[in-house]
Amino acid sequence: MKKLWKVLRWTLIVLVCAFVVAQFFGPARTNPPAEASQSIESRLQVTPEVSAILDRSCNDCHSNKTRWPWYAHVAPVSWFVIDHVNEGRENVNFSEWSQYTPQNADGVLRQICREVRSGMMPLSSYTPLHPGSELSTEDRQKICAWTDAERARLSAAK
Repeated sequence: MKKLWKVLRWTLIVLVCAFVVAQFFGPARTNPPAEASQSIESRLQVTPEVSAILDRSCNDCHSNKTRWPWYAHVAPVSWFVIDHVNEGRENVNFSEWSQYTPQNADGVLRQICREVRSGMMPLSSYTPLHPGSELSTEDRQKICAWTDAERARLSAAK
């Protein structure tokens, strides 16, 4: 029994040391500079209601304005969070909307509506930790109506 306790104690010490060392390694939490002239708000006609929905439910992962919660500073959870944000920005980045061609913007707007309508966004792993981020049926309808209107406006401008 004494030998088992000694093994458990050393295992715990090693695990605690590994946890502490892990805090110094891993990906960086970034918020690249966001130039207002490149953002979705400067390129599309974003209504105040849609802007509020995007801010509370989408911007943390799909813009360069991420609000990093406390747990995004603690490894290994931080690695998971940072990976999700980086992946979200790669898929759609509202802060860098100017990089999308009109054809790409049309596809992204269509994708936004599709994913919001199906309940795929925001992620089910995001909403429990971010009160107020879950989208209501009305929020989903507003997003899709807005994306449809913007797609039509972009098509007419061609």
